[in-house]
Amino acid sequence: MVNITRAADLLEVGANGGGWVAPKGTASPGDPAIQPVAPWLPLGAISDDGLVQGFEEDSQSFTPWGYTAPIRTTITSSLRTFGLTAWETGRDTVQALQYRLDVDDLTPTSGLTTFAETASPTPDRRAFWFVVLDGDNFQRGFYVPEGEITERSDVTHKQDEVAGYEWTITAYPDAAGNTVYHFDRVPATAEYTGS
Repeated sequence: MVNITRAADLLEVGANGGGWVAPKGTASPGDPAIQPVAPWLPLGAISDDGLVQGFEEDSQSFTPWGYTAPIRTTITSSLRTFGLTAWETGRDTVQALQYRLDVDDLTPTSGLTTFAETASPTPDRRAFWFVVLDGDNFQRGFYVPEGEITERSDVTHKQDEVAGYEWTITAYPDAAGNTVYHFDRVPATAEYTGS
């Protein structure tokens, strides 16, 4: 009889987590178990949809004459994204991201914050740090040294739901050519012994 190898502690349930933002190129916190400090600023509460790690790739296959299966495939596009809905729409960090502003632009005067949305937005790349937690056993960190919000969904203001800023953040290559750095504290995979 064949024994099926399974390990429950190697499953992840993204039960909790958070996100932080800093100026583009800010060094990574480096460990999902360590609290990020300035210049990292928190995004606050994220909706219960959690964090969506996106993979979008296109490829081109080459099939020679006389064959029905390709003999080579080349990746022509490889995009990494992160999706989330920020619920704390009153947090200055979150407003700054939504409207492509500096946090300092949101300093209130006599309790009133004012700003205008430009008709000609410019690129707004920043560094992002995301942490996914499954108790103390499973901790995963994603560092995006150059990311930008490339999609913003409509915002609904109504009595029976929380207003939120739903974003897709695209990861761009840094000077080393990398888009996302991974920092994981996960249980070790047991050595396979054939059983």
